[in-house]
Amino acid sequence: MILTKKALSRRTLLRGFGTAMALPVLDAMRPALAATKAAPVRTAYLYVPNGIIMKDWTPAATGRGFEFTKTLQSLEPLREHITVLSGLDHYNGQALGDGAGDHARAGATWLTGVHPKKTQGRDILAGVSVDQILAKEIGKHTPLKSLELGLDDNRMVGGCDSGYSCAYSNTLCWTSPTTPLPLETNPRAMFERLFGDGDTTDPVVRAAQARQDQSILDFVRADAARLGLGLGAGDKRKLGEYLDAVREIEVRIQKMEKQAAESAALPAIDQPPGIPPTFEEHIKLVYDLMTIAFQADLTRVITLMIGREGGNRTYRSIGVPDAHHGLSHHFNDPSKIDRLQRIDQHH
Repeated sequence: MILTKKALSRRTLLRGFGTAMALPVLDAMRPALAATKAAPVRTAYLYVPNGIIMKDWTPAATGRGFEFTKTLQSLEPLREHITVLSGLDHYNGQALGDGAGDHARAGATWLTGVHPKKTQGRDILAGVSVDQILAKEIGKHTPLKSLELGLDDNRMVGGCDSGYSCAYSNTLCWTSPTTPLPLETNPRAMFERLFGDGDTTDPVVRAAQARQDQSILDFVRADAARLGLGLGAGDKRKLGEYLDAVREIEVRIQKMEKQAAESAALPAIDQPPGIPPTFEEHIKLVYDLMTIAFQADLTRVITLMIGREGGNRTYRSIGVPDAHHGLSHHFNDPSKIDRLQRIDQHH
């Protein structure tokens, strides 16, 4: 790269390409020497359920020249950007005397490394997940500390897997050993969390929405201050907690306003109407939103549960009408293993 005292304007790039499509931030758009700054650290955890056919996943050789396996074949064009890790194991995801319940333990242990307490009651116990440990550190630089996303309905309650609470299967993310985080599955709600309740990423519209949100917060704060004069100690504490939440929203608005002033325009995208009818459309839309969230530096930590443990989604688009979970109990039937591998490859 040749560094000069000039920066290529976004408008010039758009004219040069002959298109009105918005672009991600490029090094050439930054002021000279800005490219020498360290890039933001970002991480995304993507989880597929119900196990993997490992013989078709793990490469036979180590080092840079390994041959891509049947399941990983589609990633071969990205060879220079990929490291395949093998030989890892979550000991705490095993039964350890608790009997059946592999699906619940798989989801609860994956990002926490903790053996979950076997219970169907409210006394759930796991551990803080690594995404939330990261979010606490690098999430302070972005409007959203983290995004917790999913593709399957996660509103299950009670017991889900052999005496384990559904809380262990509903999420991968835990802010404390007793506090699981819900996953958002609706792209419309994801959009609203990223960009507010407007219908577009248009910067003018978003700026107007931010000003409106700020005025509402100012009104709430003034009203709460008047209300607090006549409250007892318990109610004042509750009001204080409420105002802390208001302050957190205000800080998020301020960060978004600052980013809008300092960065190039967001890629153009309109608010999705809801959950698309097919798995492929759903995950494509979620990936687009994840990409924009990273491009715009709205968050640097994302978790996506592509499927729920024990989930019975079918994949007719690739010729597999069988329910995923049922197929995973293949009992070494070659035809079932073949269909399960096709699901792995599709994921």
